[in-house]
Amino acid sequence: MRSENTHFEGGPLDGRVLPVLVGLNGLPPKTYEVPVPAAEKGGAPTVYVYRRVPSATTRRLGLPKGWKYAFDPEGKPGGHLPKWPWAKPGGRSGDGGSTGE
Repeated sequence: MRSENTHFEGGPLDGRVLPVLVGLNGLPPKTYEVPVPAAEKGGAPTVYVYRRVPSATTRRLGLPKGWKYAFDPEGKPGGHLPKWPWAKPGGRSGDGGSTGE
């Protein structure tokens, strides 16, 4: 697997450069989640969320040169499935879809 050294801004990882695995298209993931264990036993862990933003752009075309992660204080952790256009708005996809009539 290939990794890329990525800069982090804001939050607990401010100023750090960490290797982040890149996908098949050569880009790091859109969100990066940092779980921090709770200080007390049995407490829920805190999850810090970082969003991928362009670090610089080319002068002529405005294309991103590289990527960095910016802290998102109100960010919700991912783990949700994408919304498919053919899925029902209120139900789960793959539930059979029979109405029983």
